[in-house]
Amino acid sequence: MFPGATTDREAASYVVVGAPLDATTTFQPGTRFGPDRVRRFAETYDDYDPRTESRFSALGVHDAGDVRPWDDVPAYLDHLAAELRSVAYDDAVPLLVGGEHTVTYAGVETVDPDVLVVCDAHLDLREAYDGNPWNHACVTRRCLDDLGVDRAVIVGARTGSEAEWNRAADADVEVVAPEDAREWLDALGDGSAGDADDRPFAADESVYCSVDIDGLDPAYAPGTGTMEPFGLDPREVRDLVRAVAPRADGFDVVEVNDRDDGQAAALAGKLLREFAHSHASAVAEGRTGGSE
Repeated sequence: MFPGATTDREAASYVVVGAPLDATTTFQPGTRFGPDRVRRFAETYDDYDPRTESRFSALGVHDAGDVRPWDDVPAYLDHLAAELRSVAYDDAVPLLVGGEHTVTYAGVETVDPDVLVVCDAHLDLREAYDGNPWNHACVTRRCLDDLGVDRAVIVGARTGSEAEWNRAADADVEVVAPEDAREWLDALGDGSAGDADDRPFAADESVYCSVDIDGLDPAYAPGTGTMEPFGLDPREVRDLVRAVAPRADGFDVVEVNDRDDGQAAALAGKLLREFAHSHASAVAEGRTGGSE
């Protein structure tokens, strides 16, 4: 169980769902261990959050456990989306813990956002990888082309194929390079009402937030499948999550594996908590956006 996620399912405002899919990892496998590892390395975190003056255990979080995968990725994603829809139908926010980045497809299908905000080292805009359109290198492309997401904002991207960079030049994709992330975050604001007119989302746009842990520099999160140097620092990703959370109807953190001493998992667990604290604070203050 994710520490502090003690609310009964029927009363929950947030539901943690583990998706330990590890089917298409292209370099270092191990994302099947991600959800359990994130739970383990979140055990030391204090319950109280001084910024929002709230306790994680009082936010109404439930841990529904893992949705165990099998080798038919499209069928698994359909099943995972059905599990997540049961969360959304109960007016709770799904907090998905991967697993490889492909599981984001199920979260986006559930929430049906206008905008997908992704923290990622990779563009993930391939039509297929080694002939497989369900490879984790294709997930943002699948969300745009197959699920009808209006726009994807990829923060921290610093690598991709030539075809991916060409796709990223289309009007429905915005790429924020690591060196431009702080300026973009400053424009995004902190999620407060006074920033609403300046943020790069329309007032009526709904958002899904996905954090691929490899968006961070591997110095901070080496426990991931495909490390890419020159990435984001933890505070930048924390601030992204804090700012996007009030607008978001769903969240995931993915691509954590067991190839480090817990750095990536510790960050993932903290980011999940940051999302929940920030979203709950916005709900309490009546400043959520999008479809809320």
